[in-house]
Amino acid sequence: MTSDEYFAVDYHCGGEPFRIVTELAEPDAPTVAEKRVAATTDPEIDGLRRLLCSEPRGHADMYGGFVVAPDDPGAHFGVLFWHKDGFSAACGHGTMCLGTWAVRTGLVPADPGGVTDVVIDVPSGRVTARVTTVGSRVTSVDFVNVASYLLNDDVVVQASRGTAHCVIAFGGAMYAHVSAADLGLAVDKASLPELIELGREIKNRLNAGAYADHPNDPRLSGIYGVIFFDELGVEENGDLSQRNVTVFADGQVDRSPCGSGTASRVAALHASGRLADHHTLVHSSIVGSTWRARVAGTTEVEGRDAVIPVVSGRAFHTGDHRFVVDPDDDLVPGFVLR
Repeated sequence: MTSDEYFAVDYHCGGEPFRIVTELAEPDAPTVAEKRVAATTDPEIDGLRRLLCSEPRGHADMYGGFVVAPDDPGAHFGVLFWHKDGFSAACGHGTMCLGTWAVRTGLVPADPGGVTDVVIDVPSGRVTARVTTVGSRVTSVDFVNVASYLLNDDVVVQASRGTAHCVIAFGGAMYAHVSAADLGLAVDKASLPELIELGREIKNRLNAGAYADHPNDPRLSGIYGVIFFDELGVEENGDLSQRNVTVFADGQVDRSPCGSGTASRVAALHASGRLADHHTLVHSSIVGSTWRARVAGTTEVEGRDAVIPVVSGRAFHTGDHRFVVDPDDDLVPGFVLR
């Protein structure tokens, strides 16, 4: 890293952090998907990721994004999503944070009608943050995702606590869905240490086989996260209620209901017939935040039935930061303890 100071704006969505960085010498590649590949081996860009994720400036569960040029003028900007283990293909909570930030800062002028579409190119495709405003206040934001679909409806993994029956679905990244109750656990803070280890275990075993292969784009291959869920029943109006925690990357815990994970959940539940077009998934997180998700439409991807998921939540500004690097600091770029 050549600079001794770096600027970031922090948001959270559903409790999950998102650190926005706009000043970046971005990779020389034509698309955001290709920029993501290049960033993994760029010492400056990857070094900045590690600096901002690692302690003492970040932590093992930090998340953020580098704002970059879009693929073409059809989007307002692009983003490279990152966490402590690298660069991810998709991030719903980050998309909601970016949309809120873009409207609040005036980067994308608010529509006088009260609904502003912020179009963003991400490694998995083009997504939209649909931002609702009342006066100068952002009151909600919808994450309109790429087409999402079921990949496998019953993959058996022998885990340390027993047999895990996994549903694998794509929501911008590939997720394995596992009932926590089937492993004798619940989505709660007391069970979290075991869920983290099981998430790592199940992910590693799936990634060792063909179930981790994306059918259309090898850049999207690999099980990104394991979604452990609790069934909370069906509400009077027919909406489905669930609670989840997503363990992604190498044991990283999503505090929110997980945006791209929720999209994959919608795809899986719709494919099984449990989530009808006119009903909503009420999706809660391990910290109690709740989003609502629905199917906006159906489509087809390479002969596969797919849905367009919309996930609704809110994002909030938490801070503005000027990070400095002392040239005598021998702990740069930092460390993580988990």
